Amino acid sequence: MDYDIAIIGGGPAGIMAAIASGETSNVILLEKNPALGKKLLLTGGGRCNITNNKPPKKLLTFFDEKNFLKHSFFTFTNEDLFDLFDFQFKTEDNDRVFPESEKSIDVLKGLEKHLENVEVRLNYEVKKISGNFIINDEIRAEKVIIATGGVTYPQTGCSINNYSLIDEPLTKIRYGLVPLITKDDLGDIAGVTLNDVECVYKKSGVRGDVLISHVGLTGPGIIDLSSIISKEMDYDILEGECDLGCEIAIDLMPDFSREDLKSKFDGDFQEKGKTQIKNYLKQFFSAKFIDYFLKRIDIAPDTQLSRVNKKEKNRLIENLKRFTFEIVDFNRNLAKVTIGGIDLKNVNAKTMESKLTPNLYFAGEILDLDGPTGGYNLKIAFSTGYLAGLSASEKIQ
Repeated sequence: MDYDIAIIGGGPAGIMAAIASGETSNVILLEKNPALGKKLLLTGGGRCNITNNKPPKKLLTFFDEKNFLKHSFFTFTNEDLFDLFDFQFKTEDNDRVFPESEKSIDVLKGLEKHLENVEVRLNYEVKKISGNFIINDEIRAEKVIIATGGVTYPQTGCSINNYSLIDEPLTKIRYGLVPLITKDDLGDIAGVTLNDVECVYKKSGVRGDVLISHVGLTGPGIIDLSSIISKEMDYDILEGECDLGCEIAIDLMPDFSREDLKSKFDGDFQEKGKTQIKNYLKQFFSAKFIDYFLKRIDIAPDTQLSRVNKKEKNRLIENLKRFTFEIVDFNRNLAKVTIGGIDLKNVNAKTMESKLTPNLYFAGEILDLDGPTGGYNLKIAFSTGYLAGLSASEKIQ
């Protein structure tokens, strides 16, 4: 059967490509899962952090490939995205946008309403694309849009096989936005949240919350830092797993300098001399974390402030500003995005069309594009998906 456009992948980018092209072209959307938008439903903890509401120019500063993304971001803005829905959205901290219902299923249903002119085929795995865009020896399309996503988060259908459908140059494929596994077992403090701390790898720092799990560290600060670590590591998922071994540090009190802490402790330790240090630190941390922290830095928790000697005070300050963890691996199955993909040098940023293969387009995570947490990656998916669909349909006309 012949179509103007075949879109492979029914995630956010593929759905948006179908919406953009379905009004004017004969379009088929192919998805190997039994339903569309499986990964979309998981975003924002099931609340769907649909985008980030910063103005386009400011938004672009959060991406390494801002020049490539510029045209797509201005072609399909956040306002264009919101106009697709008949319900309201709300903006939370760090400009993260969620539906007022806080249900990702509402976003998916809202998008699916715009697919009435598109043939959607579910449970359909594309195994090969041969010459003249013949898919699985049965579907022929004049143009093809690849929106299959990356390789991480396999439970949503992402797979290494996504890259074998087309013969286009790839950059190194790596894990992005992924929890970190520590050498030490953190079971005793699992569930503790360190609020608004700074996570540091070498000279790069990311500020945000850190959540301690049984196997390691997660939370926005760690998730964003993980992408920085991953990009510095010399590995490629397609060629073999990485050997991750590194140290990160957490500044537990980023609003205080070492000098500020010294001055504060000098005064407080004298004024509140009979207070035990474990109780004093409760103004900053939970009791569970305090016990772990003091054990790590070898200070007895019941030590009165007046009895904390100079070496102990210096050790306390140093560890509050640089509390280290040895990292042994990524928690790979929980990587939220793939770093790397189709080399952007071979893609037209104004159309999303391949420069090497005419009438072949790309959208979303299949491209070498990624951003931090907070709605940035869905912004990439929606904007590049819309531009790919629009460009493909306009070329047909």
